[in-house]
Amino acid sequence: MGNFFEDLYASLFKSAEKNTLNLKENFEFKVEEIQQAIDWADGASGEALLGKLFKNYELKKLQLEEYPRVHILDSKYARGFAITYEEVFSPQTFSNLFLAFAQRVLALGYQQVSLDRKLEEVNDQVRATEKFYFKPPIQLPGDNELISQLYGNVAIEKITLNNQPNYLKVLATFYSDRLYQDPLPFEELVNQLFENTIHGQK
Repeated sequence: MGNFFEDLYASLFKSAEKNTLNLKENFEFKVEEIQQAIDWADGASGEALLGKLFKNYELKKLQLEEYPRVHILDSKYARGFAITYEEVFSPQTFSNLFLAFAQRVLALGYQQVSLDRKLEEVNDQVRATEKFYFKPPIQLPGDNELISQLYGNVAIEKITLNNQPNYLKVLATFYSDRLYQDPLPFEELVNQLFENTIHGQK
């Protein structure tokens, strides 16, 4: 596979061709980037922003809206929320939030299945989606026991349009198979994500 950004450059500037941009690759964050996000989330500025976002999430459940806006996703087999990129954020703090949420999911015992980045052309804009995907740990249940799915499978996405942050989404999808226990309450997952520290210590 060629260099990701070389492929992107070629896709963007081959004006004679009408191929739609559609590139996808797995990637990794540097250890330093992850540690920076953890330090930010555990610090005063990160704690303040996480607190504000959690407050806005709770207000949204009451049909009230504050900035930055939080959107709630609720269906039979999936629950989640999205956060709009607005003035309170910078590109760096938005990325920190994305990484901090991922570390908090891992701290709950989840296994990271993938981390990928997808570029696609949508309405003459280039949309980039960075996505973590997590699954509960593999378990061997005892006799007459159901498998725990924790909060279900968890995906965390950060979306940018034309290199400008747009929104961040957290989505938990549930197994409906009879082999699995019901998922743990989604509100518990939300509380864990907005805890004051990565390790849930207040």
